[in-house]
Amino acid sequence: MPVKKEPSGRRSVQVEVELPGTPEQIWQAIATGAGISSWFCPTQVEERVGGKVVNEIMPGMESVATISVWDPPRRLAAEDAGWAPGMPPIATEWTVEAREGGKCLVRVVHSLFASTDDWDNQLQGTETGWPSFFRILRIYLTHYRGQLCSQVHCVANFAGPETDAWKKLADALGIAAAREGQRIAAPTGPPAFSGVVEKVDAANKQHIVLLRLEQPAPGVVSVGSFNCGGMVMACVSFYLYGEGAAPVAKREAPLWQAWLGKLFPQAEAAAPGA
Repeated sequence: MPVKKEPSGRRSVQVEVELPGTPEQIWQAIATGAGISSWFCPTQVEERVGGKVVNEIMPGMESVATISVWDPPRRLAAEDAGWAPGMPPIATEWTVEAREGGKCLVRVVHSLFASTDDWDNQLQGTETGWPSFFRILRIYLTHYRGQLCSQVHCVANFAGPETDAWKKLADALGIAAAREGQRIAAPTGPPAFSGVVEKVDAANKQHIVLLRLEQPAPGVVSVGSFNCGGMVMACVSFYLYGEGAAPVAKREAPLWQAWLGKLFPQAEAAAPGA
């Protein structure tokens, strides 16, 4: 959707998703540090007006917002100084509405005030990024709600078109022709994993295959390639659940880092989280 522009100068984007759970269960997942860390990125939340929401996007890169509205389990609003140098402050609002059938509608709105289109791409990029994370959130709420999460994120830059990066990554993992509902086990070469394909997505300058894992531990793996403002990246992200997930994540992180580095030798691979 295009950025909504108002006469006041407010520019905004909005994303909605229907999720399984009560408002209280959804609130725990979207408004607490442990909950957000289970499907997005490592996060700390001071649960009060004036408290901070600190998202660790990657080592050395944090997004820090100050909570302006804290109304559990219905509404959370926060504002940060901007996502890039010179960018206006960004206001983010989350709302939770109960629906029939044990579900809730979750809405997130990002807005800023500007007199030019200079920051519209950042707003649109955020809008197109949420659906992939919401799919992970839905799997978490459906199968792993309340369990501890250990993350592994491996990223490599690619000096070429996003489609070429995807072909190289997908061919190496045996997922180039993945279909939703298909069970996949990694071929010889990368560290072992197996699971069922939950979603195949090729839109908005990105390719993503999302699997619900059986091995190396119960959880989710998102395999994708992205074009972010001209920078092409190949990514493998694990969300592993349960008390035994932490040692598995610690073991798997360097294995995937080394494998991704060999696959994309023109760029240094990194494993930001484990």
